[in-house]
Amino acid sequence: MKTQLKKGALELCVLAVLARGDSYAYDIVNQLSRSMAISEGTVYPLMRRLQDEAWVSTYLVESSSGPSRKYYRLTPAGHAALAAMQTEWREFVSEIDSVLVPSSASLELPQ
Repeated sequence: MKTQLKKGALELCVLAVLARGDSYAYDIVNQLSRSMAISEGTVYPLMRRLQDEAWVSTYLVESSSGPSRKYYRLTPAGHAALAAMQTEWREFVSEIDSVLVPSSASLELPQ
């Protein structure tokens, strides 16, 4: 179940990382792996999808330690998508919490 939940939230997490600043895919994986188990193989196809959606744009930066790195940057559409996803996420979590953590009124025993 955790894997399915993570798949659904990964797009949101990647956009949130990019909202903090431009980054390349390997660094995005490193940032996310501090909080969750994730692999490069999961992020690279997602980055292509985000680019196809025009939520991210790319540019190359020369690297002193190897080939140029492809950096990703949120576009205005990506910022809008992130804001919408954050709202949806909060609503979703609230709905789930209302089931998992019943209010004190619903804890009253029937008379």
